[in-house]
Amino acid sequence: MKIIILGAGRVGQSAAASLVSESNDITVIDTDAQRLRDLEARLDLRGVVGNGIDPAVLAEAGARDTDLLIACAAQDETNLVCAKVAQMQFNVPRCIARVRTNGFEDGSALLSREGFAVDHILCPENSLVRYIGKLVEHPGALQVREFADGRACLVSARARAGAPAVGLEIKLLREQMPDVAVRIVAIYRRFPDEPDRFVPCDGATRIEPGDEVFALAGRERVPQVLAALRMRPGQPPRVVRRIMMAGGGVVSERLARALAAEQGRFNIKIIEHDAQRCVALASNLPEEVLVLQGESSDEELLGEEGIEEVDFFLALSNDDENNIMSCLLAKRMGARRVLALIDRQAYAELMHGTQIDIALTPAQAMLGELLAYTRQGDVQAVHSLRRGVAEALEIVARGDRKSSRVVGRRVEDLPLPPAVHMGLIVRGLPDPDAPPPPEGAIVPVQPRAPEVIIPRSHTVIESNDHVVFFLPNKRLVREVEKLFRVNAIFF
Repeated sequence: MKIIILGAGRVGQSAAASLVSESNDITVIDTDAQRLRDLEARLDLRGVVGNGIDPAVLAEAGARDTDLLIACAAQDETNLVCAKVAQMQFNVPRCIARVRTNGFEDGSALLSREGFAVDHILCPENSLVRYIGKLVEHPGALQVREFADGRACLVSARARAGAPAVGLEIKLLREQMPDVAVRIVAIYRRFPDEPDRFVPCDGATRIEPGDEVFALAGRERVPQVLAALRMRPGQPPRVVRRIMMAGGGVVSERLARALAAEQGRFNIKIIEHDAQRCVALASNLPEEVLVLQGESSDEELLGEEGIEEVDFFLALSNDDENNIMSCLLAKRMGARRVLALIDRQAYAELMHGTQIDIALTPAQAMLGELLAYTRQGDVQAVHSLRRGVAEALEIVARGDRKSSRVVGRRVEDLPLPPAVHMGLIVRGLPDPDAPPPPEGAIVPVQPRAPEVIIPRSHTVIESNDHVVFFLPNKRLVREVEKLFRVNAIFF
């Protein structure tokens, strides 16, 4: 696929690195020549210096035969205008634009072909709010990724000694949790003086303390999965009530507003050093959100505000170093869990799994939305994992036994690569592409409710099944996509 990326900032660089690794033809446009040279030295792509709203620059970048434009420059106006110029001048078939401003939604008239010609809006700030919101909902999780319109989740957690599932072989989990539809799809294990190493999962694999365990389950089963990996028998379930945020930027404001909408559930405090910004936050946010002026690295301030009673400390400022130091201080002073928003990927990798429970990059939260638009076949959701090496993929089975290599066939008969792990199937979701029933046809009053299925060797794939895979190496993605592709002449 030929892709143009406008903007070589953090989001643009992360998108370029991920897409280049999938053998796409990438061209990046930016006004900073040095930044482009550095990017060309690291990645196999081409850089074009110039303004992305200039038709001549787009033409030089190859817009005439481009499949996808990703406009992620710093200014919303630049991204929207670039998308419109690309559509009007070069008929680029698909455009994605990064827009921070609220009010632009997919499918609106403003983004139609007659408007700005944007097929999908990316907003890293909103992606972060949704991502962190899931971590608040599920204490103990390192990641929570949704599939099938939120009916299924991939959750990762650090196994804790004494928890029911820790020390057991995976095949015994079914006996321990007979009512929980869950599939362990990956384990990353710590070794001395080495980064976490991937451990292939089969029935004989034993979960050890300290393992980072990835499990797929229905949404309502996630608390039970986390309890099995994290909670000792008899220990009361953990809930998040007290939240403290360091930094009063856009992410903190939107997250506080979203959490405050659940009235009475959370006690929220925001620490911001700028007095004018504090006034703006206090004016814009609900009155139950307490805004404090000060430095998040001020030990005295944290002590006065009861940091030892905080369930979740979130460092969300624009300063990586300040976020890291604030989290380390908060953890030392007794905060139960801490999360640091870290713009630099190298810093995030360095901090992951240390005293900082979760090191999160903005690109990590929204990269899946972007990847879903670059995939072949009927890919519904993509989540990049383990610093872009691994991936979780939701794909829909289409066609029938004659046109599909998977529909009507048992799982054990599918020619999947050995390393690919089929985690679960969501069956019974409405098909938006299905034709309406013929006039006079009998339509059931109660349609079949969607169900989450843990596939066994004898499970038969049906048309419109949403199948979720875990791939330890994203190089396997194309093989899975090819397998699920509908072919009119396949028999």
